[in-house]
Amino acid sequence: MQTNAKPIEQQTVLITGATDGLGLKLAEMYAQRGATLLLHGRNEEKGKFILEKLKQNTGNKTLKYFNADFSSLQSVRDLGAAVQKEYQNIDTLINNAGLGSGKTDIRNSSTEGYELLFTVNYLAPFLLTHLLLPQLHQAVTSKVINVVSRSQREINFDDLMLEQNYSGRQAYAQSKLALIMFTFTLAGQSKDSKLRVNAVHPESLMNTKMVIEKYGSAETSVEAGADSIWHVATSPEVENLTGAYFEKKELSKAAGQAYDLSARDQLYRISKQLVKI
Repeated sequence: MQTNAKPIEQQTVLITGATDGLGLKLAEMYAQRGATLLLHGRNEEKGKFILEKLKQNTGNKTLKYFNADFSSLQSVRDLGAAVQKEYQNIDTLINNAGLGSGKTDIRNSSTEGYELLFTVNYLAPFLLTHLLLPQLHQAVTSKVINVVSRSQREINFDDLMLEQNYSGRQAYAQSKLALIMFTFTLAGQSKDSKLRVNAVHPESLMNTKMVIEKYGSAETSVEAGADSIWHVATSPEVENLTGAYFEKKELSKAAGQAYDLSARDQLYRISKQLVKI
C-alpha cells in the first residue's frame, strides 16, 4: 500500500531521551531539516539549555522541550497530557529514553514500586505511546520507532519484576524484549491504519554516557546509531513496513518469545493493568 509521508520539514516529531547521546544526535538531524521537534528529557535545566543550543545551531525555532521522569508513570501521564494539549498530530514518535543495566546487580524500584529498568525501558514508552495514539492517528501517515537492543532475554511471567532472582543484565534484556513484543502487538492492532510501528537495535556499545560508565570505553558511535534509526524512520524502502525488527539497517529476527502470540497477549494484558489504562 502506498503512503503519503510528509517531508521532514512538515513533520511533528517527538523524541524521548533527547538531551544526550543517541537521542540528542537524532534531535540535531531532525532540527537541521526543519521538523517541528518535541524534545523530552528528565533534567529541566539541561533540557532548556539543549533546546536553546539546538535553536541557535540549526536556526529552527519550532522546537519545544518537555520534562518528565520515566521512573514515575504519573510523570509519563503528565507528559502525554502536556503534548496532547499543544499538538493535534504527531507524525513520528521515537521511544529512545532508557536505562542501562548498571555496574552492580542492585535492584531498584520505580515510584510505583515496579522494577526500575522494566518501568523506564518498557512501561513508560508503552504508556506514552498509548496516550499519544490519538495524535498519531491524526497524521496522514505516522510512525512509532522503538529503540531496542540486540540484548534480549525471555520474560519469566512468574517473576516479571525480578524480585526472586535479580540480575541487571536480565532486567535490561527482558525490558528490551518486552518493547519488541509491544512493537509487534501494536503493529498488529494498527494494521488497518496508516500507523507504522517498528523496533530497531541501532548499534552496539555506542559512545554514550551510559556505555562509558559501565564499560569504560565504546565500540561504535552515536552517529552510526542515529543513522540506523534515521533509515528506519525516513527511508522510502521501509516506508510501508510495520511490525519489523531491525538490527542497524537490516531486517532481522528478534528472540523467539517475541513471536509467541500467547506471550505477547499476556504481556500486553499485564502491562495495561500495571499502567492503569
